[in-house]
Amino acid sequence: MLDGLFLIDKEPDCTSHDVVQQVRRTLGQRKIGHCGTLDPGATGLLVLTLGRATRLTRFLIRAPKIYDGEIRFGATTDTYDRHGEITAESSIEGLEHASIVKDMEKLVGTLDQAAPPFSAKKLKGVKYYEMARRGEEVPEAKKQITVFDFAATGELRDGLLPFRLECSSGTYVRSLAHDLGQSLGCGAHLAELRRIKVGPFHVDKAVSLEQLKEQAEASTAPQEGWIPIDQVPLPFPELATDSQQSKRIIHGQSVLFRDLQGEEGDWVKLVDRRGQLIAVGTVAERIGSGKVGLVQPKIVFS
Repeated sequence: MLDGLFLIDKEPDCTSHDVVQQVRRTLGQRKIGHCGTLDPGATGLLVLTLGRATRLTRFLIRAPKIYDGEIRFGATTDTYDRHGEITAESSIEGLEHASIVKDMEKLVGTLDQAAPPFSAKKLKGVKYYEMARRGEEVPEAKKQITVFDFAATGELRDGLLPFRLECSSGTYVRSLAHDLGQSLGCGAHLAELRRIKVGPFHVDKAVSLEQLKEQAEASTAPQEGWIPIDQVPLPFPELATDSQQSKRIIHGQSVLFRDLQGEEGDWVKLVDRRGQLIAVGTVAERIGSGKVGLVQPKIVFS
């Protein structure tokens, strides 16, 4: 069983679940998860967790994302992207690049964003898109997101504007495109979307499903797109342990560290002298006024 991450460059017209299923079949490994979905029409980086690394998904899924894409102005769709049915059209004559940029800047910051009617969000076990397809009213459920940057990367041509977006996990890019069109008064929808970065992971290091299949057929050890569990970068400090500390951690026992950064409740990554991941834990207690503290292992891998 493989333990680590695979960086997959997802192709269009398949779901994130489809990708997971194909990788399961290709590798003959059932325990696989992912760190954030992509809409079927979107392409780009999908971070898969395999084997014991699935226990790290909770720490990786919250990573900020970076996208490149295109917005089409002058038409609103029911799905907020090009795959939906047009619900309204408007002339974009007189629409200026400067006006678009100004309204894009208004969407930068912390926002309360509503999920699109056609989305995988659930209400009492029923997905929004299932309700929308049946013609049922979809409730407006808002959640707080952060847009770090939302900027045009080219000129407006034939109603299309290229953009780059940096945002927090859970942001619906389709909703941003829709909201931008509403604020401009001409309507808009997401025409193209490609995810290029998830936290520290870049799509340039990813492989396609076809490339992964070729690696598997050649019976070679994973190389391109593969990150072993010991090398997975986690969003918190790393602590090296001696042999005695490692033994205690493996048995779920708390360990005292003399040079401990962070506050009580903060997560830490625990590795042995060879740099192998043995656990992740939290700072359980600070002792005195110095950097001495107690770490409690929460998820043990070794």
